[in-house]
Amino acid sequence: MIFRVCCLALSLLWGLWPTAASAQSKAVWQLSVSDASQTSLVQLGLPEGGRWCLIWNHSVQGFPVTDCFRMEAGQLILDSSHTPDFAAGLGHTRGRGTLTSDDDHGYRIVDMQVPIPNNRLSLRVGALSVNHRIKVDSRVVSLSRLAADKLVEIRVRPAGDKGRTLQ
Repeated sequence: MIFRVCCLALSLLWGLWPTAASAQSKAVWQLSVSDASQTSLVQLGLPEGGRWCLIWNHSVQGFPVTDCFRMEAGQLILDSSHTPDFAAGLGHTRGRGTLTSDDDHGYRIVDMQVPIPNNRLSLRVGALSVNHRIKVDSRVVSLSRLAADKLVEIRVRPAGDKGRTLQ
């Protein structure tokens, strides 16, 4: 009986192995978050287009703000931004994308096409009430749980590239 259970478990795992390996092999880009001491906090594989979003709660109004990025020809690009309201510090800069309205009376800025120098963003991570988080597909990682009130570097590079150390 134990032998049968073990064989069944192994056959199920063997059947799942190609799926896990396939998901890993689809990662074309690697998003990494490191703190000032170069300690790796997050490593996420990104698919071909390298799309991911940085989401946080506005520190005054509390509503979520979403900035989405993608990779284009090896360059990290700020692609779009979404906010329910243009509260303190938020707004649209003329010539930087197209301002549209969403279905809930909020604002979306699309086609921003803002290149991010060296494919790196520096971010002072907010407290849990701000809850800076990274979303890739259905995966969400809270940076505020990992590094609240700390400076981090978010970097995207080709998958498998170890890159240089922070300076």
